[in-house]
Amino acid sequence: MSSSAATEGNRPGLSHADHSTNPPHVSIPRAYNAAHDLIERNLSAGRANKVAFIDDSGSITYGELARRVNRAANALLGLGLRMEDRVMLCHVDSIDWVCVFLGAIKAGIVPLATNTLFTSSDYEALLLESRARALVVSDMLLPALQPAVKSPFLQHVVVSGKPTKEYRHLGSLIEQASDRFEPAATCCDDACFWLFSSGSTGTPKGTIHIQSSMMQTAELYAKAVLGIRESDVVFSAAKLFFAYGLGNALSFPMSVGATTLLMAERATPGAVFKCLKEKKPTIFYGVPTLFAALLASPELPAKSEVAMRVCTSAGEALPADLGNRWKKHYGVEILDGIGSTEMLHIFISNRPGEVRYGTTGKPVPGYEVRLVNEQGADVGPGEIGDLLINGPSSASGYWNNRVKSQATFVGPWTRSGDKYTFDADGYFTYCGRSDDMMKVSGQYVSPFEVEATLQTHPSVLEAAVVGQADKDGLIKTKAYVVVRPGLQGSPELAEELKTYVRGKLAPHKYPRWLEFLPELPKTATGKIQRFRLRSQ
Repeated sequence: MSSSAATEGNRPGLSHADHSTNPPHVSIPRAYNAAHDLIERNLSAGRANKVAFIDDSGSITYGELARRVNRAANALLGLGLRMEDRVMLCHVDSIDWVCVFLGAIKAGIVPLATNTLFTSSDYEALLLESRARALVVSDMLLPALQPAVKSPFLQHVVVSGKPTKEYRHLGSLIEQASDRFEPAATCCDDACFWLFSSGSTGTPKGTIHIQSSMMQTAELYAKAVLGIRESDVVFSAAKLFFAYGLGNALSFPMSVGATTLLMAERATPGAVFKCLKEKKPTIFYGVPTLFAALLASPELPAKSEVAMRVCTSAGEALPADLGNRWKKHYGVEILDGIGSTEMLHIFISNRPGEVRYGTTGKPVPGYEVRLVNEQGADVGPGEIGDLLINGPSSASGYWNNRVKSQATFVGPWTRSGDKYTFDADGYFTYCGRSDDMMKVSGQYVSPFEVEATLQTHPSVLEAAVVGQADKDGLIKTKAYVVVRPGLQGSPELAEELKTYVRGKLAPHKYPRWLEFLPELPKTATGKIQRFRLRSQ
């Protein structure tokens, strides 16, 4: 299929693509360091005195950022880390996050951008599996990380924020380091950083991205589709550890010299409104769950109180009603799109002036997509198919997971795990996940993980979890529970089970609804028939 997803004969003038070649992409030199590029392009353009980032504590110019990134690189090397070593970064969004991330990359060290909502057991598994030699953590997140620092590979724990007696202090290390540093001799295909993605088992997978990937997404999506420019002030509700947030708040604005607003706290409606009204971002990156919450709030600012010129949405499909209501209130389109951890950012998107709410839009230039049936053959307009993507920002694979790497990365194609259709105009419409995975608040949720947690409660015999749409059309988890013999389900027990799961898993995973059944629908071989639960 061509990037319009039309097979030969489906649309005039579009031919079947040559699957042996990659689509056009941005030329990146062989000798290349992503951090050096993102910084030096702004210094050479005369932006040394322009504000690059503003966080909860203050701001930093591009010139100051260059020096602080160099200090961070020297500080990491001073710990004994070397090129290709890994450092886990578990940190709230801040200028320190940016400096450590870019400093590591500039030194050829590989930063692992880690979800701040993981549990202690998640961190323990990731530190052991990744063999990270250093951990940089925010002081407020240290309690969740402390039980996990027993990895035999971990040699240094560095705390940002308030100093501790037990661990090294990030601020002190950076201030004591030199602000001069020559970039490591990396190449465009070297491992640059990891992001973590959950698969069908719910276990986070280390997704490896190369040095050239951030600039590919900046050129192909941020500039060509979003239209980001130097004068923009950007604010992303999605945090930096997400693929979506990393592009939104770091590589995209730095690629053109824009200014980024960073916020450590969770993006609640109140916090978002405060930022939109006081700091006046011109680009706002959100997710459907947040847009629904903002529109439902009685404190929704008037159009005259904000400065947004464009908004984007990703992480899950944007219900058409939300897009239309936002456009009616603010006169600003939400550019809904789909990206993934594996592709780093958005590869199908609506475009300014061409938005069709209820669709994900068209392929981003530089990306080729296919919809295929179970036999691997291309499907036609209106037919549901599995979405495959070919583009220059694809991850090189999952760390130490050959089976899943081979299943996801097939030659130049990446399997998304999503079901889609496309129409005669080349617009793509989301139909759901290809398996039982759900996306809740833009993050994958495995029903098996939630079920297993429920089943550790002494009152639960069996459990099944499916996705259900709330009043805004956004997917949340719903649990069906069979209690142990001699017990009965009750509203009190339902609330107890919700609280139980919330205390053991990341907040977005707990079931919003819980229903008791005498038994679960199963196949003859004992497998739960989740499709029957979804249809109830």
